[in-house]
Amino acid sequence: MSDEHPPSVRQTPNGRRTGVTLDETSKKIIELLQADGRRSYAALGKAVGLSEAAVRQRVQRLLEAGVMQIVAVTDPLSLGFLRQAMIGIKCEGDLTAVADALAAMEEIDYVVITAGSFDLLAELVCENDDHLLELLGRIRAIPTVTSTESFVYLKLRKQIYSWGTR
Repeated sequence: MSDEHPPSVRQTPNGRRTGVTLDETSKKIIELLQADGRRSYAALGKAVGLSEAAVRQRVQRLLEAGVMQIVAVTDPLSLGFLRQAMIGIKCEGDLTAVADALAAMEEIDYVVITAGSFDLLAELVCENDDHLLELLGRIRAIPTVTSTESFVYLKLRKQIYSWGTR
């Protein structure tokens, strides 16, 4: 198998990414890394029929294209972050500006613009309830935010990152 089909990013005329074209080899590499993010380039190469160097190049292109990240997923409770919550946010005007302001906050790890009851959802990780209250104040102070609703996590039952590449 050759490394003829590296991932390529599709862009709209205004330069926004619309998706990435992946061949079956790149998809398989992603799935293998989702199962074990510590798998070596040599082991990946053996599994997909490429050299270690070719796999290293593909992984680097996938990272640079923003297709994937290789990270350590932690349990916030074990690190002293005792409060997690999803915040539903309603606002007026430019949703992107509010989303960008939220994304800039260190405690917020997930921001999406949505359709439905809320304009945005943000997931946050806090040290305690006082920290949550302080962060809610900062969110509510963002211009054009009209209301928030907090969904405090009581117990995490499932968190996976291995949905494959379809």
